[in-house]
Amino acid sequence: QVQLVESGGGLVQAGGSLRLGCAASGRTFSWYAMGWFRQAPGKEREFVASISWNGGGTYYSDSVKGRFTIFRDDAKNTVFLQMNSLNAEDTAVYYCAQGRSSQPTSTWDYWGQGTQVTVSS
Repeated sequence: QVQLVESGGGLVQAGGSLRLGCAASGRTFSWYAMGWFRQAPGKEREFVASISWNGGGTYYSDSVKGRFTIFRDDAKNTVFLQMNSLNAEDTAVYYCAQGRSSQPTSTWDYWGQGTQVTVSS
């Protein structure tokens, strides 16, 4: 059974940084792409970033490009999202996902439970 467990969310001031982590278990981590999505109150879930199975390819939404970095540590079965220069529009529940393709619009097989990120202005 695949499990994805996010961590690292919290309250941060505008301009600050946070690093989210997502620990995966249940199947061979290094075979799969990983992604981060977010959902703000009253809005639909949106793509944030993704990374290919071998780390060789990444995608970012326009809203986070240049501020967020996704990377993976296969030895720890964990994907990370480094978030810098945070602003109030980044406030959301952040979810990690695992799938067979890192394409943002691909089907993601498994999802975590989410972690709250709140940016105070």
